[in-house]
Amino acid sequence: MNRESSITRRQFLKGTSVGVTALALGAPYIAPTSAFGAKGRPAPSERIGIGSIGTGVQGRRNMYAFLSLPGAQVIAVCDVDSEHREDAKRRVEKYYAGKSLKGRYGGCTAYNDFEDLLARDDIDAVVISTPNHWHALIAIAAAKAGKDVYCEKPLGLTIAEGRAIVDAMTRYGRVFQVGSQQRSAGNFRFACELVRNGRIGKLQTMEVGLPTGNYAKAGSHPPMPIPKGFDYARWLGPAPWAPYTEGRCHQQFRYIFDYSGGNVTDWGAHHLDIAQWGNGTDGTGPIEVDGRAEYPAEGLYDTAVHYRFASTYANGVRLVCWDYFPRGIRFVGTEGWIFVTRRMIDAHPKSLLTSVIRPDEIHLYRSKHHHQNLLDCMRTRGETVAPVQVAHGSAIVCHLGNIAMRLGRKVRWNPDGERFINDPEADKMLSRVMRSPWRL
Repeated sequence: MNRESSITRRQFLKGTSVGVTALALGAPYIAPTSAFGAKGRPAPSERIGIGSIGTGVQGRRNMYAFLSLPGAQVIAVCDVDSEHREDAKRRVEKYYAGKSLKGRYGGCTAYNDFEDLLARDDIDAVVISTPNHWHALIAIAAAKAGKDVYCEKPLGLTIAEGRAIVDAMTRYGRVFQVGSQQRSAGNFRFACELVRNGRIGKLQTMEVGLPTGNYAKAGSHPPMPIPKGFDYARWLGPAPWAPYTEGRCHQQFRYIFDYSGGNVTDWGAHHLDIAQWGNGTDGTGPIEVDGRAEYPAEGLYDTAVHYRFASTYANGVRLVCWDYFPRGIRFVGTEGWIFVTRRMIDAHPKSLLTSVIRPDEIHLYRSKHHHQNLLDCMRTRGETVAPVQVAHGSAIVCHLGNIAMRLGRKVRWNPDGERFINDPEADKMLSRVMRSPWRL
């Protein structure tokens, strides 16, 4: 057998360039042969090994999505909260035990530190479901370790972090999927195809509705003792030091600028992403943004409660995003409009809803399952439906809105250079200083 034909599946997944492939040569991956007995599943040596980093609410959702796919095997979990990671380990082993001929399984390892998980040779891809301020550091480390990546949205905490992730994935030849799963939903794809093929005439305006800031626990958040088993220093990581309080962590982190960008980045990474897709501007972005927002007067949470910002693109299309519009995206053209959200699609005229996209028209990337799409592309080394460059561009739209609103004035943006135009004050908001010893 010649060298080319003897390359294993694992070696192929490790990289396509000579340098990366050479690093990947080694013993083939062998999963426990007794782990699964269901017919129709790929052989253990053909399954893609998955490590799940961050096992909170969204982390468990992603974990279960990969557990349900016959081409993947979750073999490690990681979380700085021991309760979360041990619960995730139990869930994985219970799931696989139910699929096992012997009714038991013990092949999932739990880690506190993501570096230990990344050091394993039998992990092909990692799923990053941590708070936003950790996305860049973990994704870049994963790329350097030869892992492909599924990362929750938004791509990075800042525009500079997003750019660093793009550069790392490109340099190390990694397959990347961001968790903007609406690109794998048929109603969003169909709406964007109608717009891209001129069914509503010339696109003029995109109206995007996002949730109002949710501060269910607003009020006093005094310092508290750190819970046993919670590595709070590790949770903070590159973010500024702050005393522990329950309302800071887990689900509530997204309403604090040190860790997220509020609903503008949380939900904006979904709906503003679809606006980018329908506008055909995945490779670019707005050139001008203006906005205003209402922020909490005091307390722990400091992201926008009510907000509105408007962006203008070089093609003349105007994007308006605010929290007083129904959640979703409305594309308005010279001959009609289309509104799409997760549970429905509507249009004027109604005949648009039965329109057929002809073979000779624009057909957008078709993905029926967002997590399966990553596995498929890992095997072919092709591009996913929501690759890193797209994730970066959509996140930029969100970050620009936040920056304009925090400054309280209009900003002009150069999409090619990823800098503001003659605006040093705004440029300072492209990145943030990381707490030592962390750095990009």
